[in-house]
Amino acid sequence: MDFEEVLAHYSKPQVREEIAEYCNGRWVALEGLERSGRRAFLRYTRGGTPLTINKPENISLLLRRFRYFKPRTIYASVNSYGKLENREDTEDPANIMKTMPVWDVDASLNSWEYAVKASEVIIDRLDKERLSRSVYLKWSGRGIHIHVHGEAFSQKILERNNPLDVAFSVVEYILRKTKDQLVKLAAKAPQTEDRPLKIENKIDIKRVFTAPLSLHRQLDLCCVCFKQNDIYNFSPEWAEIENYRHDPSWKIYEEGEGDQLAEKALAEIGGYDGWPETPKRRHIRVFAETMKVPTRAAVKEAAYRKLGRFQVMGLLQAARYYLIKGDIDLAKSFGLNRAIFYAWAKRHARDRLTRGGRRLRAETAKTKAAELRTEQIGNETAYLSPRGWFIIGGAEQSARDYDQQIAKRIEAAAIPYKDAWEAAIDYLKSFSGDVLLDQQRFYREVYRPVRDNFHTVIKRRSKIGEQRTLDGY
Repeated sequence: MDFEEVLAHYSKPQVREEIAEYCNGRWVALEGLERSGRRAFLRYTRGGTPLTINKPENISLLLRRFRYFKPRTIYASVNSYGKLENREDTEDPANIMKTMPVWDVDASLNSWEYAVKASEVIIDRLDKERLSRSVYLKWSGRGIHIHVHGEAFSQKILERNNPLDVAFSVVEYILRKTKDQLVKLAAKAPQTEDRPLKIENKIDIKRVFTAPLSLHRQLDLCCVCFKQNDIYNFSPEWAEIENYRHDPSWKIYEEGEGDQLAEKALAEIGGYDGWPETPKRRHIRVFAETMKVPTRAAVKEAAYRKLGRFQVMGLLQAARYYLIKGDIDLAKSFGLNRAIFYAWAKRHARDRLTRGGRRLRAETAKTKAAELRTEQIGNETAYLSPRGWFIIGGAEQSARDYDQQIAKRIEAAAIPYKDAWEAAIDYLKSFSGDVLLDQQRFYREVYRPVRDNFHTVIKRRSKIGEQRTLDGY
């Protein structure tokens, strides 16, 4: 197709309307070619403003504005944003309003039937999790994207968790539950060199997927949507540009339908692992190739990965409170509260670190000062909510929040939380009471020396424990 034919496709009323509705509120990307023939991926204007499409007429304006790149494919972010005026808006966790969970099933035209079978496995699992009305599929030309509408999660869930944490956890959770089935399927799929069957979690803060009815970047096909009840009828011919078959009902959703699954997924996965200082985890990825089972030695070698500073601060502050006050639930609340305090001070209140996700923003209604109580921990003063939890920025931190944001993230680094807690208690017992009661000394003498290597403290203690057990025999 030449560029005039591309413009003709994007001038069709249904194409314009579907793309505009899908892209509304999202960060858009255009793919074209540089004069050298290399692929060009455009996401900003020359002035640094993120590209957006909020109404049909924006499409032709964008395509003609960047016509020297001959843009062909339109993508949109998994995130919907409150505003998109500068680069910082795309990086601010508090600006993320919704995020779509998307499972990426990569394939080729030769293995499309296996992409459909893999999608069936994922859809069946979603159905068991009582999530179906808000689900739709897209055939991009070389694979299937399984989407859950961003509106499937209620505000109640999103007030407590960043939308990106929800989407990432849901995708990873479902892949964990379906991995065995997908591995068996991948083993039967054609092992082509060009695009073998591949199923993975690609959710990240800048991830984009092809917009409905957008052209494929290479093939003369367009991206079509269909619902799961039509999956048995699907054929790649649906994506033919002049005779496409597309279901506009991808817009249908049921608010709150995904809440139960989100709660389970967050409890097991713990959220998005791409935030600063969050330990990276190995994601579930399934390929159409020989699946190697890791040896016990390899599993042992992978243990005790580095912890993020946020988790180290939360753990040590919780242990500190417990040694001083003896209340385990309030210790957890205090630990998370102090971790947020130091991260807030350093990162200008990056709201994703709170229990409420976006609740540190100034415009959020805050608890009246008259309703707050204070508690003295040595020479440090902290605020308590009317319900008795520590509070900062108008959001309280409960023991459950600590388990989600500290304990689960420690477990995600292949460290049993029980081992981490016991190591923290032992480590703090090596300091005098004066150090634990002094805020500045605790930071300088206790936290700072181990903030980047506390996993080695845990490992050292574990080895000592193993040796003592062996000595007992």
